Amino acid sequence: MIYRFLLLSLFTFFTLSCASCSSDDDKVTINDDSKEVIDNDVTVFITTANRAYEFEKTGVDFSSGSNMSPTTIRLNSEVKYQSVHGFGAAVTGSSSYNLLQMNQEDRTQFLIDTFCPDKGMGYSYTRISIGCSDFSLSEYTLCDTPGIENFALQSEELEYVIPVLKEILEINPDLKIMGSPWTPPRWMKVNNLEELQPHNSWTGGHLNPKYYEDYATYFVKWIEAFADYNIEITSVTPQNEPLHPGNSASLFMGWEEQKEFVKYMGRAFEDAGLSTYIYVFDHNYNYDNIEDQQGYPLHIYDDQEARQYITGAAYHDYGGHSDELLRIHDEYPDMELVFTETSIGTWNDGRNLSNRLMADVKNIGLNVVNKWGRAIIVWNLMLDNDRGPNRPLGCTTCYGAVDISNDDYSTITKNSHYFMIGHFSSVISPGAVRIDYEGFSEPGINYTAFKNPDGSYGVVLQNDTDDSRAITISDGTNHFSYEVPSQAVISYRW
Repeated sequence: MIYRFLLLSLFTFFTLSCASCSSDDDKVTINDDSKEVIDNDVTVFITTANRAYEFEKTGVDFSSGSNMSPTTIRLNSEVKYQSVHGFGAAVTGSSSYNLLQMNQEDRTQFLIDTFCPDKGMGYSYTRISIGCSDFSLSEYTLCDTPGIENFALQSEELEYVIPVLKEILEINPDLKIMGSPWTPPRWMKVNNLEELQPHNSWTGGHLNPKYYEDYATYFVKWIEAFADYNIEITSVTPQNEPLHPGNSASLFMGWEEQKEFVKYMGRAFEDAGLSTYIYVFDHNYNYDNIEDQQGYPLHIYDDQEARQYITGAAYHDYGGHSDELLRIHDEYPDMELVFTETSIGTWNDGRNLSNRLMADVKNIGLNVVNKWGRAIIVWNLMLDNDRGPNRPLGCTTCYGAVDISNDDYSTITKNSHYFMIGHFSSVISPGAVRIDYEGFSEPGINYTAFKNPDGSYGVVLQNDTDDSRAITISDGTNHFSYEVPSQAVISYRW
């Protein structure tokens, strides 16, 4: 297995060394007109719900005349809000498996189109599972034999996830990676915190407090194991969906438990010299309607010892409303907010772009960044036409950001989440700062604005109306106008 991995790694290195998304003359030429350099002052990307435009790249020049348009949006870079870490999709075991069924040329081109900052969408943040998830090839952890000394990466990491991550990192070396466990090793689980009886099941249970130290070590060993493959882990969460014990692999971890466990995590990270961020919670806006779990991260922040180890909180949107981000930020404005999972599926007509694009861009993209979110990561990057591979009791009705035909592993359907993330990541770079704006406002016209580290501006705008709109954008020095089609999302960078 290790021999196979080394051969694949060498093949990937030599292949992607010639396929870097760099614009150097000795790099591969990407035969895609949509990636041609735009000579206009402003680079524009546009996607429409009717698929007339699918992330089409074009441009517009600054206007030379005076700006008297009543539909002008005026940016104010003097008023700054939060900076952002990035945007992306999860590279699950299932996504990695599907990607590795593609031929090398097709896979390289897809990864360049998706992750390359200058010739693609520039996806910059991904999420992977620590051990299995409900989109893995089997149920497993990295220490299924009792005793933390038995920790070891397994075939899903070695044969699928790590090879894919290494290919992506050749294309975008600045990719950020978040890790989240779906379950600890079963020998660490108990039925409840009163009886403390063994819970030898992938699903449900609680983490036995006597193993807090061992489980913190488990995280350290995982981060260090990936570092051995030159893969840096940016951040972790202590538990995926801690209030949902019914997933195929899962654990219930209420805020009181997580508050105590992150202290062990923080101390273990400090002792190991790790700078990996810890985000708590990692679940729904409505706390799954569990009364004593409302405001989950706030209870942890209130503990000064725990808070010193925490960067912020992570949220999903399978329940509740994004206004919760505003409430949490108001309580602890120094703590970060990131959005780490959402999915489309059969339940929300997920492959129908005319149904999903506008809702997803507004409710996930714009709502999160305009309510202090610093990152947006959607769920599976790539699933197959059978919505898999997936696990029983997990989500068997989810679509990926893209879906690939498992007949030939070459035909790809791009869904709303793929375009949504691309519209943000293509014009808003990691480290960009959200800025203020004023002016034109109308129901159905929604937008956000950022100043990038290189001094450029990035704007994502949505026209969720039935009519096109000629909208002018001014940065105080230059302005330009563009006719935005109805039911469209458009991104500008200048």
